[in-house]
Amino acid sequence: MKNTIKYTNEPLGQLRVVKDFLPPPDELVLRRDHVKVTISLSKSSVDFFKKEAGKRRTSYQAMIRRLIDLYAAQYEKRLKGRST
Repeated sequence: MKNTIKYTNEPLGQLRVVKDFLPPPDELVLRRDHVKVTISLSKSSVDFFKKEAGKRRTSYQAMIRRLIDLYAAQYEKRLKGRST
């Protein structure tokens, strides 16, 4: 290691306690119940999602799942609006 840190015993100045603002671990879990399905998609669609997922360092399956979730939520709102 070329750059070593040299610590000194100097005063730190005015310190204050910061309130714990981090959520508990169970609130960090964004998983939902998943159901495995088999679906055939066009090669061009899968290639698109793989390329975009690579740019964002995420899973292309997660992107497709999120897209479907958003689509379903949008139309679920519309259908509920019609029935009332």
